[in-house]
Amino acid sequence: MDWFQRLKIDKFLLVMICVVVVASVFPCEGYVKTGFEYLTTAAIALLFFMHGAKLSRNAILAGAGHWRLHLLVFLSTFVLFPILGLGMSVLEPGILNQPLYMGFLYLCALPATVQSAIAFTSVAGGNVAAAVCSASASSILGIFLSPVLVGMLMNTQEGATDTLHAIGKIIMQLMVPFVVGHLSRPLIGRWVDKHKKLINITDRSSILLVVYVAFSEAVVGGIWQQIDAEALLWVVACSIVLLTIVLVINTWAARLLGFNTEDEITIVFCGSKKSLANGIPMANVLFPVSTVGIMVLPLMIFHQIQLMVCAVLAQRYARRLKTPSPR
Repeated sequence: MDWFQRLKIDKFLLVMICVVVVASVFPCEGYVKTGFEYLTTAAIALLFFMHGAKLSRNAILAGAGHWRLHLLVFLSTFVLFPILGLGMSVLEPGILNQPLYMGFLYLCALPATVQSAIAFTSVAGGNVAAAVCSASASSILGIFLSPVLVGMLMNTQEGATDTLHAIGKIIMQLMVPFVVGHLSRPLIGRWVDKHKKLINITDRSSILLVVYVAFSEAVVGGIWQQIDAEALLWVVACSIVLLTIVLVINTWAARLLGFNTEDEITIVFCGSKKSLANGIPMANVLFPVSTVGIMVLPLMIFHQIQLMVCAVLAQRYARRLKTPSPR
């Protein structure tokens, strides 16, 4: 299994691919689908309730004063990515068909991931306190900002989402459970911290459930008639180029603005991530179930690429920090 570890392939993503295969062969339909949809709604609410319960105010306050760093990360997440997403319109319809291009626009509107951004910052020797604050704030703001950005980016596209309606659904299905979970932390915080593995299993099970229902609907709607092997290869290539551009710009901006190496690491890793954990449940709220599968396909591929690239990059940063500078 050494080759598997060297490639930094996310095991959860492999399980997700298996779920997609199962949904392609055995899609849920009829009354079964209706029952799964109700179960999915409850699972998403539980997922965000646990997100709120896991969020530590002390960890956020520890890095909250570094406003210049946080501003740069937010600009990368909510400004740079959307601009690059709009720039990808030159690839449609020649390289990316409209559903896949819309999937990339959705990806660019999402908040940063929390766990992997903090983990890579820690491995690389960056400013972990600032990473916790920045990634957590991005995740919270994304609950409000992402639906607005989705509406702005897709307002000229066919099937654009109703922004106000989407925000209302986000508030009721995501934000309210998140706030209730965070307010409940004084009561359940110790239990949550003690049972992190169980919480992670619950979170991932919720995401897998959403993926199964979304791809079941997509398979019934003919997703594999719209997406072939060539289209998937183009999604991989576009994801690599998109991530590379963001990493280069973030590194250049951090150095130009005079941040030290530890802060540069935080900016690079927190400003280049897109959250699969938030993106898939949010897509289930924002879009019709029949389109969710193809909308999250670019996100699933980008997620794996960002893990592989950032794992290598984190090791390079770590080696550079350990190597003494020549006199």
